[in-house]
Amino acid sequence: MVEPMGNAGRFLVEAADRLGVRLYAATHKDVHEGYPQWLRAALAGVCATDLTDTPRALADMDAFCRQHGIAGVAPCFELFTPLAALLADRIGLPGNDPRLARAARNKIEMGEAFASAGIPAPRWAVAHDAAEAYRVARAHGLGRPLVVKPAEQGGSWGVSVVDGPDGPDGPRAAHGSDGPEVPERLAAAVDAARRFTHAHPHGLELDTRVLLQEYIPGGEYSCDTVVAGGVTYPLPVVAKDTTEGRYRIETGHTCPSGLPAPLVRKVQHIAARAALAVGVRNGIAHTEMKIPPGTETPYVIETGARLPGDNLCEVVEAATGVSEAVAHLQAVLGQVPDTVPSRTGAASIRFLLPEHGGVLRRVSIPDLPGTHGEVHLSPGAVVPEPADSSCRLGHVVARAETADQARGLAERVAARSRVEMG
Repeated sequence: MVEPMGNAGRFLVEAADRLGVRLYAATHKDVHEGYPQWLRAALAGVCATDLTDTPRALADMDAFCRQHGIAGVAPCFELFTPLAALLADRIGLPGNDPRLARAARNKIEMGEAFASAGIPAPRWAVAHDAAEAYRVARAHGLGRPLVVKPAEQGGSWGVSVVDGPDGPDGPRAAHGSDGPEVPERLAAAVDAARRFTHAHPHGLELDTRVLLQEYIPGGEYSCDTVVAGGVTYPLPVVAKDTTEGRYRIETGHTCPSGLPAPLVRKVQHIAARAALAVGVRNGIAHTEMKIPPGTETPYVIETGARLPGDNLCEVVEAATGVSEAVAHLQAVLGQVPDTVPSRTGAASIRFLLPEHGGVLRRVSIPDLPGTHGEVHLSPGAVVPEPADSSCRLGHVVARAETADQARGLAERVAARSRVEMG
């Protein structure tokens, strides 16, 4: 597993146990020292290397894999998915296309890959600073609202939606003596997107360009696709809920999506095409989409060549019996993935968000039948302002017979939860 820290790690550990597979990790020595005990205990060995130094990491992981008889390479951390593709190709194991793999990490290259493959996606442009963003957004007619996001980052970090006028009556902020005056909201959004120069905790250098994306209205959905030997295996479509306004933080997910069957199949088909467009050949892809009101045209917002975050593996398995992590491991091991549902039910997850940043004093989640909750932070933790997923305090998962029942149950528990901030 190339860097199993994060949400995917726990599900891969469970999947490996079911399959009787021994797990090894490639990571930095200091990052490994910060692993939780359950993850450290699950590993049969660790390849300590510098994942930000591609030649060194490939040489170290190559030698490690040959020494330990590694049978599969599973990318976990999104920014290292291209590295995992290069490693699998180098040692002759099932993997993704290394020539396209950066398109699953870099949203600018992703946009180019979608355009080449004819994937329906929002119109977009690239900028290096606020003044250029103002010019190119107008030149491309991207309009308002306008989505501004980093070229390389995840978890809604640095992503914001710019609304309001950008003409002479809108708020202005001077940006450089030689450049034009830039609308204040746009300048702030570009600054927020460009503040990520290196990825925590590895210190990986990031592309600091900014992606300007046409805003697509409508419902939000995700659909994961397992690919084995270039053959796609669609997984269920999941409905997504987010906050409104400048920052769009994901507040929950529900499976099944509630879409009519023909539209579900269309979403799954486009998600599979998007996965192939960014080079996924053996593994899994997480694709996010929006469907404008009154249409049946899904637009792909982005695709990642890794297991989904947000405990979506748990939500999908609770509703369908399908383990995405098991299917992912089967694909990278060159096996036919098990993606056939074994149950027909529903599940929903809701995240607890603070009203404002500060020091967490207390968070409690009531225990209702059909639900279970988990607190992410301990009292005394410093919680950032609610601008991205790092502000989440906990979550609740609910299971029921129908999507509406599961969503309603999760929402009731979230509404009864108590959060105290200092």
